[in-house]
Amino acid sequence: MLKKLFVLIIILLIISTTFIKNYTKKLDEKIFTIRENINYLNNIEQLVLLEHNYLSSPDRLIELKHLYFEEEFEHTLANNLEIISNIKSLDLKTKNDF
Repeated sequence: MLKKLFVLIIILLIISTTFIKNYTKKLDEKIFTIRENINYLNNIEQLVLLEHNYLSSPDRLIELKHLYFEEEFEHTLANNLEIISNIKSLDLKTKNDF
């Protein structure tokens, strides 16, 4: 009788250990996923803050425009724009603008 009780206790301990290990493994996976999501969101936040800090002032935008684009972009009047209704109607060989 004592042997049967001892074996039963051992089997119950093994089964409970298995359930506990599976549960902790699932918890570890959830924790890892949440930490990865937090790291990703922190990186996104840092990039957005960096972009905001660099592009928030008009002076900084003008400085970046002169640094990277020089005088490449100029204002075009609306009456100088041509509306294209069909892309196939363009004759790219005669256009010198491209």
